[in-house]
Amino acid sequence: MSFNVSPATTLGLTPSFGFGDRIGLATPGHIEAMRRAGRGFAPIFAQQSIREMARTSRTPEGVMTDAVEAMKAAEWHDPHGADADHLKTPADVDRTAAAGFTFFTIDPSGHVDQQADDYDETTVRQNFAGIQDVATWVDAYLGKELKLATGTAINFDELSVQRAAVKYGTAISEALKLADYINKVQSEAGRDYEIELSVDETEQPTTLAEHYIIAEQCLQHGMKLVSLAPRFIGDFEKGVDFIGDLAALEKSLHDHAAIAEQLGPYKISLHSGSDKVSMYAALARATNGRFHVKTAGTSYLEALRVVAIHDATLFRDICLFARDRYDTDRATYHVHATLDTVPAPADVSSDEELVRLYLENWDDVAVGKGFTAAGRQILHCTFGSVLTDDNFGSAVRNCLQQNLSTYTEVLAVHFAKHLEALQAGC
Repeated sequence: MSFNVSPATTLGLTPSFGFGDRIGLATPGHIEAMRRAGRGFAPIFAQQSIREMARTSRTPEGVMTDAVEAMKAAEWHDPHGADADHLKTPADVDRTAAAGFTFFTIDPSGHVDQQADDYDETTVRQNFAGIQDVATWVDAYLGKELKLATGTAINFDELSVQRAAVKYGTAISEALKLADYINKVQSEAGRDYEIELSVDETEQPTTLAEHYIIAEQCLQHGMKLVSLAPRFIGDFEKGVDFIGDLAALEKSLHDHAAIAEQLGPYKISLHSGSDKVSMYAALARATNGRFHVKTAGTSYLEALRVVAIHDATLFRDICLFARDRYDTDRATYHVHATLDTVPAPADVSSDEELVRLYLENWDDVAVGKGFTAAGRQILHCTFGSVLTDDNFGSAVRNCLQQNLSTYTEVLAVHFAKHLEALQAGC
């Protein structure tokens, strides 16, 4: 008798972990990691953003099918979600809803004024005059003072509220429109769903006042908000650990979590969670286990580790190709790596040393003291170019398919580190 996997479901406030899979072969390793170290967590195995699908020539149906087939093979019995990540348009919703996704991540970052924090008072007031018809909520916050359970006070003075409106007013409006559309689509189909709001892809951190306004506006308008991803202090770069002051981050996390508890409750979400192991315990502590962590590129990087193990020449060629593509492909990422901070493959004679330079050092990222994780970021940012290249894309997939047991074990070991770090804070 064949094993049948339950459909993706909503996960509510259960602590959850999203495993992105850009190739379609990583879910067996993700399942094994959950079985080794994921007690108490709910997994999301089918997770991919519209942007990633475009870069890897995948479809929502393909992402879902790959995850479900792997769950069947591994006889995964427990609940699981499915994340339609970084949705921006109704068409994005239509495509992912039809494929059975249940966790819809709204990304209104294209409507955020990325420079608002730098405006002087005159500029804030001038820009506010142009968007006040969208941010009709401003008067409700003027003069308000709020004390969080952490003891931190939030003062909603006129300038800070108007700055929040300039920065996020249009984004909130657009997010609410997309949430209404998600509700329409899912309700008409009789399907349950939950929404995550992503405001993390910005240059400047989300202040506590901004978090409060964003979340309260969404909840007052009926958004089915299960988690919110603010832009935290510090740097959350791709493929490497957290860069910044961990103590200051933990205090900030406690404050953000206090807002989520007071208004919701809803979960605090960490995007770009790949390899941020040093801060995981702080996240779990601050939120009392009400968190969602999202990873993606680290499974691709670990796929390249398998390539390096079984086909060192192919790995060397990919490193060279990635260097040629990096300055173009890095445009959509905030990363510190530059080509001159890691040797070209031709200058590294040892295959072992090449792996160390391009796949290791992800937990040693002290900017100003030598950014030793540059190789990992170069490979991370160029995943789309590699996977859609006529030669490299098929070669990587063939190598993984022929050595799936290696890939499964490599991922299980790698993600067990992530899950164990989160467990330490629960």
